[in-house]
Order: sequence, then C-alpha cells, then structure tokens
Amino acid sequence: MSDRILHECGLAVVRLQKPLDWYRDNRGDALWGLRRLFLLMEKQHNRGQDGAGIGTVRFDMPAGERFISRLRSAKRNPIERLFDTVMKPLRNISDEKFNRLSATELKQRMPLLGELMLGHLRYGTHGGRTIDVCHPYLRKNIVASRNLAVAGNFNLTNSPHLFDELVDYGLDPVGESDTQVVLEKIGYYLDREHDQLAATMGPGSFRGLEGRQLANAISDQLDLVRVLRNAADRFDGGYVFASLVGNGDLLVCRDPAGIRPAFIYRDEAVVAAASERAALVTAFNVEPDQIEELPAAHALEVKRNGDIRIAPFTDPLPLKRCTFERVYFSRGNDRDIYKERKRLGANLAERVLRKIDWDIDHTVFGFIPNTAETAFAGLREEIDANLRRRNGEELWKRIQSGAVTREDVDRLIRTRARSEKVAHKDQRLRTFITHDAARRDLVSHVYDVTRGTVTDQDTLVVVDDSIVRGTTLRESIITMLARLSPRRIVVVSSAPPIMYPDCYGIDMSQLGRFIAFEAAVSLLRDRGEEELLLEVEEKCREQADFEPDAMRNHVAMIYDRFTLEEISDRVATLIRSDRLDWDGEIEMVYQDIEGLREAMPDHAGDWYFTGEYPTPGGYRVLNTAYLNWRQADERRAY
Repeated sequence: MSDRILHECGLAVVRLQKPLDWYRDNRGDALWGLRRLFLLMEKQHNRGQDGAGIGTVRFDMPAGERFISRLRSAKRNPIERLFDTVMKPLRNISDEKFNRLSATELKQRMPLLGELMLGHLRYGTHGGRTIDVCHPYLRKNIVASRNLAVAGNFNLTNSPHLFDELVDYGLDPVGESDTQVVLEKIGYYLDREHDQLAATMGPGSFRGLEGRQLANAISDQLDLVRVLRNAADRFDGGYVFASLVGNGDLLVCRDPAGIRPAFIYRDEAVVAAASERAALVTAFNVEPDQIEELPAAHALEVKRNGDIRIAPFTDPLPLKRCTFERVYFSRGNDRDIYKERKRLGANLAERVLRKIDWDIDHTVFGFIPNTAETAFAGLREEIDANLRRRNGEELWKRIQSGAVTREDVDRLIRTRARSEKVAHKDQRLRTFITHDAARRDLVSHVYDVTRGTVTDQDTLVVVDDSIVRGTTLRESIITMLARLSPRRIVVVSSAPPIMYPDCYGIDMSQLGRFIAFEAAVSLLRDRGEEELLLEVEEKCREQADFEPDAMRNHVAMIYDRFTLEEISDRVATLIRSDRLDWDGEIEMVYQDIEGLREAMPDHAGDWYFTGEYPTPGGYRVLNTAYLNWRQADERRAY
C-alpha cells in the first residue's frame, strides 16, 4: 500500500507444557520458550512498530517472589529493546554457570522468563504512542488468580457504552481506552467468578474450605470461558484478546464474526498462538497444515495444570474474515496468502490488456510498493498466458492459410510482458521538514527511479496493492514516475476502491480522506447533483439516535450513482499533482468486487469496499463518519 495506513496490532503467546529443565534437556536450551516468543514477535513486526510489550507468569515461585511481570517499550525498535532488557541479567554469565542454574534460579534472575508468556506489537493511531498505551495492560491483586494481563488486536465500536456499564456496576474505572475497558470488564467478571466459587466452597458451604486450600480450589475451578461469556456479552467489534491470569491460566478469544485473525500451534511441549499463521510455521518449523485457526466466537483456554479446551463463548455471526489482512497487512510468505495475492493480480490481466489496447511492445510493467510484488507477479504471469493464447491462435490461423513466415513465428513466440524495477524506496529518507512546500519536495524523493527503463513511447503500468487516500501517489509516486517520461502511466490497484470506514482494527475511520469518496463527491458536484449530499446527511441525522442494529447504510446512495470505471477515471485525475511538470496521461484500473471474492472465497469481510458491515456497530460508525465529514469534524467516528 503506497499510503501509510496503520494496523492494530499483533499477538504472540507461548505456553510451555513442560518444566524449563525439560527444554534444556530435550531442546538444548532452557530459554527455548522465550526465544520462540521473540521469533513470533519478530516475524510479525509488520503488525506494529510503534510499541511492544511482554507479559509473563512464572509457575511455582517461592512465597514473596513476583509471579507476574510486564515490560513495555515505545522507543524505536521496541522488540529488540525489550529482549535486550530481558536478556541483560545473563550478559556476563558463562555458559558453564548458566547451565548450572536451576529453573527457579533462572526465573529469579530473569523476571520475564516464565512458563506462560504474552507478546504484543502495536501501531500508534488514535491512542497515541506513549508507553502507557502499549499492551499488555495489567490488573493487580494480592491474590494470584485475581491478577490479569490483557493484550489485543482489536477495535470495539461501542467502548463508551461499555465504560458506562462499568460505572453502573459501581466501579470507578480510570481511562476510557478500548483496552482499559476490556481489562476492567474481564476483571470484574473474574472477581465475580471468585466470589461465586468462594460461596460454594468456603466456610459454611458444603466444602468448608478456607485459607490456602480455598484459594487453590478456586484457582483450579476458575472457568475463564464463563468469565469471558459474561464479560463479552455486549462487545461489538473485531477482536482477538489474550489474557494471562496470575495463577497460570491462559485465555485467547476471537470475535463472533472472525474478523481479526488468530492461529494456534500445539504439541507435547508447547501451546502457542499468534495473529499470523506464517509466524507460527517459522517459529516452530512446522508445516502450515499443523497450524489451527481459532474458530470465530471461540476461546482457547489452557489451565495451570495443562488442560486444554477450545469452546464457544458467544453466539457466532456470519463469518467475515478481514480481506485487508490478505491483501496487505499479513506477511506474504503464508502459503495461502501468497496464492491469493497472485490471483488478485491475475484477475486484472484482461482489463489491463484492454486498457493498453494489447500494445505489449510499448508497455513496461512494474510495482510500488514492495508489498505489491506478489500481485504484480500474478498479473504478469496471467498477461503472458493471455499473450500465449492469442499468439497461438494467430499462428495457427496463419499456418492454416499458408501465410506464415519465420519472422512471424519468431515474433509470436517471443512476445511477452516486459517488466522492470522502475522504482526503489529510500528507507532512510525522513521528511522532517514541516514547511509544506519543502516537505512536499522531500516526499517526492522517497522513491528513486531507474532511468532508462522506460521510453517516451511506452505506457508504464504500475501495480499497487491498495489505495486509500492517494496522498502518496499524488505527492510522491506519480511525480517520481513522471521523471521517466513515459507516454502515459496506468496505476493498477489489486484491491477495489476503499469507500467506507473501518472500525475493527485498521486506522481508516475518516470518510472524507478516502480518495474514492473524494472522487464520488467530485462527480456529484460536476453533474449538479450536490443536493444528494444533503439528502444523505438528513437520512443519517434521522437515524443518529437509533440502536445500531436498526441503522442502514445511506452513504451507498452516493456511490450507487457511478460505475467502477467512472470512479476510477476520476481518481486518475485526483492523483495528478498540480505541480506535475509532465503532460502524459494518467489512468486507473481497480480490482472489482467479483475479482476480490474469486481470489479469496473464504474471506468475506469486505465492508470497506462494499459497506456491508459484519456487526451493527459498523453502521453506527459509518453514520457518524459521514456526519463528521459534513461538519469538517476530524474526530474518529467511534
């Protein structure tokens, strides 16, 4: 994606099923589990680079020793900084001395080494970029089984309502962030679970337990799935949460529509979870088929004694796995994501060939940014396949007519798409100047071009994986590509135009910033149909106080006026900078919804393209986003 869109966030969980000494004896490393956590986080660093955190529960610590710990960083390279800090106590210890340390001594020396470990990666969006907003969040108590650490990859559309519920419970929560609300909701019902179990086990009950015996019995009997069922009853959004309890219990859950991704690996030695399957495949050196997908509306619970269950905690909704995960956010080395991205490119081949009028001899294909390379490969392969079919038919006709020459044969056999690495991103360039004109000049140099790859007779076809705001295209990429002096530039998006806000974990909440929306509004105004904007506003105001499940998508009335081609053509004019010193043509080709769905049939979460939201809260967010735009209000819509 050429625009910088942030994603919240990535999870990594490692739950060792054996004592630490077992890993020293059988895996050759007492820190094997800690290193798996590092690998899982590092292999998902694409999901968050503005902050990271680790939470750990250590089993069987002596009385008076800390049993739950947390470490967070919001500095540059946070994963590296975290693990440098974690490993610092071993910096001057010889291998011989390290190997003599018992498991308890190791854990006493290294507070973040434990049997249950949680890692989180964060991009700073609306919540800021300070260490205070880095996960995991921690809820402390003198009773081990009432301690709670929570981290998540999520957004809830109704956090203010959930906050009000906490106040109605008689609580005094501090902070209204999504994560704080989730922590306190789960914590509240964890406390209630304790109270109810104590009433059936404590003095005066049929069990009559007290003291340490009562505490241990409650810890053993805690039902975290039941706790979650009560806590998440009114959650509306896309989410994956991981919760560590101070007694050693683990809970990982996934939203009812399966919007946010969650995967599990387990064997005799470990239970692990992550936001991306490929990270688990790499960290544990296993085949993709050995990784389970955590079902929507289900929770993974691992008790302190090692018992594992996967159980539903709420009623499922129609499955709406996020397509943006597949188009852009998740790493492309996942087997299925790689195939899907190639297919997205392949599905555009015929439309691109029509756009260039099949003039393959005067067309150069490239891609920007690097994440679009896989879609580009699929497009190029399918174009070559189309050329082979067309040339084969022409050759056969010539043979049948007897009008074939050796030159014809050579030309038809050799014809194939010409691709070049036309641009390279300068990762070191920082646009630190705030003066607008000077900053725009620097932005235009973020990419370096390879001169000599394109002539003034060529059409340059450039693949992008998705286009949100179009700012980088306008201010940087088109300006840079124009320096190659092609006859025209065709920008190809492997994703459809983004038309609607996302409110389930991706920072795309302001409707007016989408270039597709800007294009639709521009077309309306050119046609003298601007009164439709007021009509949509009135309909949105009429339902502003409705319950979310009664709301409808009225913004679709704007887009319904236009075809995909009309939107594409207007976007092509909008991504042309007023300062562009080049008179060539710019054209735009977007993926259509049919092509998207054909490429990834198992992922139906396409609300940012279609306006078909997976939860009622999405329609409330859309309603608010439109009204905010009409009032020039830059606030987030949820």
